[in-house]
Amino acid sequence: MKLAVVCSYLTQYGGAERVLEVIHQMYPEAPVYTSMYLPDRLPDDYRTWDIRTTCMQRLPFKNKLNKAYLPLYPRAFEKLDFSGYDTVLSVTSGFAHGIVTPESTRHVCYCLTPARFLWNFDGYVAREGMGSFTRSLLPGLIRRLAGWDRMAAERVDDFVAISTCVQQRIQNSYGRESSIIYPPVRIPEHYEPADVGDYYLVVSRLIPYKRIDLAVRAFTKLGIPLHIIGDGRDRAALEAEAGPNVSFLGFLSDDEVAEEMRHCRAFVFPGEEDFGITPVEVMGRGRPVVAYKAGGALDTVVEGLCGTFFDEPTPESLAEAIQRIEEMTFDSEKIVAHARRFEESHFCEALRQELER
Repeated sequence: MKLAVVCSYLTQYGGAERVLEVIHQMYPEAPVYTSMYLPDRLPDDYRTWDIRTTCMQRLPFKNKLNKAYLPLYPRAFEKLDFSGYDTVLSVTSGFAHGIVTPESTRHVCYCLTPARFLWNFDGYVAREGMGSFTRSLLPGLIRRLAGWDRMAAERVDDFVAISTCVQQRIQNSYGRESSIIYPPVRIPEHYEPADVGDYYLVVSRLIPYKRIDLAVRAFTKLGIPLHIIGDGRDRAALEAEAGPNVSFLGFLSDDEVAEEMRHCRAFVFPGEEDFGITPVEVMGRGRPVVAYKAGGALDTVVEGLCGTFFDEPTPESLAEAIQRIEEMTFDSEKIVAHARRFEESHFCEALRQELER
């Protein structure tokens, strides 16, 4: 099988890029096509990959204006040439599924989610804090892009969703059926019990839709220690409203993050995510999760077994869940056993079968 991989852009590092890394390990000879690539924002290993960009790579100020170039993405992906490939795998939450493949080439889309800014526009702009002038200009463009997005989805041969909620969004947005393959999670081979500290933990980019503000407000009110690992444009505002019990640790090494995970009282997952790899990583170290009852967390968190939920996206609802979990007990080995359902080997086997069937 001659395979090519396509992703929407390589301009930041997050969960999508971690999935892409596992796929690249599976198929190291497959080139990775993308709209634009900013090597300084990604691990050095990416520089050894065969990364092929579109004409958008030559655009000026792409490190700052990549969102301003929205109208250009559809045509850029449609111009890519996939002659000679048996299969193309697009990994996308944006535009990469819009490629045009030869009739003899199978296109499998591993859909992280249909684009939020197209199919949940009001919710997206509300959290992004856009000005009224910008918001007044966007709806016409969004309607045109959404029309293209649905048309592009018709060219995909097979959709694979990362979670139940994404499977439903694919049906709602594109009218297409899909199978589910959960993203790969790296779980330690051997579970090592650790002393549990008195702090709760957040590991996240500090950007609006992650809803870290809910955790900051809830824990400031409760006075319970909270450690926040990560950085982002919301950090200054979050620090300004945080109490002395909330610690911002910035970026830490993988080993340091793992140690924080092993010793935390529980992990806090306040946003609605399409899947959520980090909570499963924490469960793989034996610690429970407090999650907003929506999105991918419904596939990974089991009430009472490996954590608990809060029902409303408010500090008060989260605080009530924290107070509840303070009285709960968990079996760490059962949490780890549950997390192993999502480990990397299961993803690799399921994806290989999908691509080669």
